[in-house]
Amino acid sequence: MANITAADVNKLRQMTGAGMMDCKNALQENDGDFEKAIDYLRKKGQKLATKRADKDANEGIVLARTTDSRDYGVIFMLNCETDFVAKNQEFVNFTNSLMAKAIESKPANANEFKSLDLNGRTVEDNITEMVGKTGEKMELAHFEAITAPTVFAYNHPGNRLATLLGLNQTGVDGIEQAGHEVAMQIAAMAPVALDKEDVPSDIIEREIEIGKEQARLEGKPEDMVEKIALGKLNKFYKENTLLNQEFVRDNKLSVREYLNKVNKDLSVSAFKRFMLGA
Repeated sequence: MANITAADVNKLRQMTGAGMMDCKNALQENDGDFEKAIDYLRKKGQKLATKRADKDANEGIVLARTTDSRDYGVIFMLNCETDFVAKNQEFVNFTNSLMAKAIESKPANANEFKSLDLNGRTVEDNITEMVGKTGEKMELAHFEAITAPTVFAYNHPGNRLATLLGLNQTGVDGIEQAGHEVAMQIAAMAPVALDKEDVPSDIIEREIEIGKEQARLEGKPEDMVEKIALGKLNKFYKENTLLNQEFVRDNKLSVREYLNKVNKDLSVSAFKRFMLGA
């Protein structure tokens, strides 16, 4: 049995961030071998993650950020179980370190992101280790990236809501304000799609059926029901697709018209919006 000193325990704690007793037990269980002790702690986190798989993880942090070149941006949601952990500085710092790695490496999707090397371990393993430290279920619930001529990120105060926006132009006069305004519009109005043709077919079918039933309940003739439902669908498009929504800052304009006033060719190429609990 190796002689485990307080210095050894502290060294492992500095390397892993795990608790003192956890580090001591890990070293004792692995005869003072640091690499094996680290693996032991990681396995402990993995077991804990499995054990807590049935728990709800609806708290956490949502972050959006762009590269300095503004042609790539990332938005993700890292969930935990309680607001107490979500506001803990260690969790906040950890989330920011994940974002820094994403901005540095520019992964295209969640799988690429989770496979990135961070401090000698994958992002996914780092998240597992945080489970061991906090004792809470933790998961990367959502991850999206946008590549576009100009990308904007908006983080609502409190880190519970964020948006990411790609515009099809760069270097256009007024684009900074326009991008910021539309990114906030997405946060406030929660559009379901960019334009009419981007709305999923199942949502369209559901809205038509709802419109038909509403018309019937209002006593409208059956031969008018379809026409009324399609009229309601057009209203749905106006309220729920970004480019057709009324612009929050000037409801005489749609978002499309607002962008066209900035530049006749300016438009949105993509957007993402994540909110805790939504």
